Amino acid sequence: MTTSTAEKATTLQSLHTAPEILRVVNVWDAISAKTVAALPETRAIATAGHSIAAMYGYEDGGMSLDLALAGAKTVVDAVDLPVTADLDDGYEDPAETIRRAIGIGVVGANVEDRLRPFDESVARVAAIMRAAEQEGVPFQLNARTDAIARGGDRPIQESIADAIARGRAFLDAGAPLVFVPGGHQREVVEQLVEGLGRGKLSVIGLPGALPASEYEALGVARISYGPLTQRVALRALRDLAADLYLGGVVPEDTPTLN
Repeated sequence: MTTSTAEKATTLQSLHTAPEILRVVNVWDAISAKTVAALPETRAIATAGHSIAAMYGYEDGGMSLDLALAGAKTVVDAVDLPVTADLDDGYEDPAETIRRAIGIGVVGANVEDRLRPFDESVARVAAIMRAAEQEGVPFQLNARTDAIARGGDRPIQESIADAIARGRAFLDAGAPLVFVPGGHQREVVEQLVEGLGRGKLSVIGLPGALPASEYEALGVARISYGPLTQRVALRALRDLAADLYLGGVVPEDTPTLN
């Protein structure tokens, strides 16, 4: 029996509020989604906007909304799990973007503020949550602030304070989670959790990040891996191609995953 969009959103909501950290391994097309979904540990699927853009031949943040939604729909149609999509900055009309996303079965999204003015950033989050409520879906917005990632040369403590202020405002506007890329170091995460509350912070597992279990102990709700999963897959492809050019063969233990 097919699970409804609202039911999938409720499932994702329960995963976000559970005491265990939610690990989401990012995908970019149907076969990557099916491969990850086949693992018994997989509870939800997350797209990586960077990876989908690369699939279409665009730089990160350079594809149109139509392409972003088409990529997300390919993933939604491939699996019967909750799918949360990376929708860049929400595009021109974030409320309409979320309505369209819900219409294709997406039940959560990353939407970044790109350090827009504070009030404008909060208003866009509020608009997203109102639109989702009107659609009757407990949409799981992972409201991203670039306060650290785009902080530039300002002192890190200033960026952390900005991330907390923006994150609190996003939570007050109805966002279930706050995503703070660039803030994966232990001492930064501790301050973010203290400022936002346990179970409200989402991080990205960049090289050098802590294991998910340590973030869980610190009070982080969710960890994702962005374009890193595609980069690992592409490295494997590149390395195989290089070996084949040197006279190698396809390994005998290659699994039939497609």
